[in-house]
Amino acid sequence: MKLPPLLVYSVLRLLAFLVPLAVMWLFFPIMRELWWLTAIFAALIGMSISILFLRKPLSGASSEIYQRREARSTPGRQSSAAQDADAEDAALDDAADGSSGTASSNATTQD
Repeated sequence: MKLPPLLVYSVLRLLAFLVPLAVMWLFFPIMRELWWLTAIFAALIGMSISILFLRKPLSGASSEIYQRREARSTPGRQSSAAQDADAEDAALDDAADGSSGTASSNATTQD
């Protein structure tokens, strides 16, 4: 059974935070008193581990999200950005057709 890439990435990210947090909490007594500093250090360490070692799981999770989004959008339905772009293109085409017609009629009347 293959686990979903999003689940794998999420679990690995949590471990990248929780393991350094537990190590600092257990082995450094000063970190128990400064719990907020421990959390900040654990977050920085987890972020560094994620950037360095979790590139492949991140890529898998990103592609899964993209595929889900593409599957959800139906071919007949366009996004609002695409509809806006189509409306703008149509307005520009109409304006270009109207201005070229008036320019040619102005040229013929001046002759």
